[in-house]
Amino acid sequence: MSLFITFEGGEGSGKSVQAKALYRKLSQSATPALLAHEPGGTSLGEKLTRCLKWTEDTDISPLTELLLFNASRAQLIDKVIRPNLAEGKTVICDRYADSTTAYQGYGRGLDLKMVAAINNATAQGLKPDLTVLLDIPVEAGLARKRTKKQDRFEQEETAFHQRVREGYLKLVANDPERWLIVDARQSKGEICEIIWQRVSQLLSSQKG
Repeated sequence: MSLFITFEGGEGSGKSVQAKALYRKLSQSATPALLAHEPGGTSLGEKLTRCLKWTEDTDISPLTELLLFNASRAQLIDKVIRPNLAEGKTVICDRYADSTTAYQGYGRGLDLKMVAAINNATAQGLKPDLTVLLDIPVEAGLARKRTKKQDRFEQEETAFHQRVREGYLKLVANDPERWLIVDARQSKGEICEIIWQRVSQLLSSQKG
């Protein structure tokens, strides 16, 4: 049996660190696993990532963002995620459709029903078994990023990031069974252990 686990969070939440940590834990426990990321993860996806995150032309419309992120996701699902799930692997994805809802829906203000329709068309029924939200106050998260080169989204105003955070919390409230929300201000080790406990339960329930 396979598991599909996604990681979500705002800027500076540490979700990528925890996604990698979970992948290492699974590998150490001899659980076949794959670590993927969005946007990107395929040759086409990496090209789209450069356009979406690192282009000097910041005049990309919210609708264009929505469509390009979903184009990258469609390729990742078809070429990477579904084939590995079919092989029985646990697939971890650093960002998935919830990022698009939070950033382009709540952050950019696009119509949420339209965002959901496009996300659903792209996913074609592929929904995570577990989504981990690394939640952190906006200012604390952005402070972690100030010493690094910032992409288009990290450069956005604080109000944008606040809308993204609020969007994530609404997503959790609407589907609490799928989500594990973790206070990202805790130590890396503490966060890793909280996540591992939940994932271990899922793995055990599958074996049972």
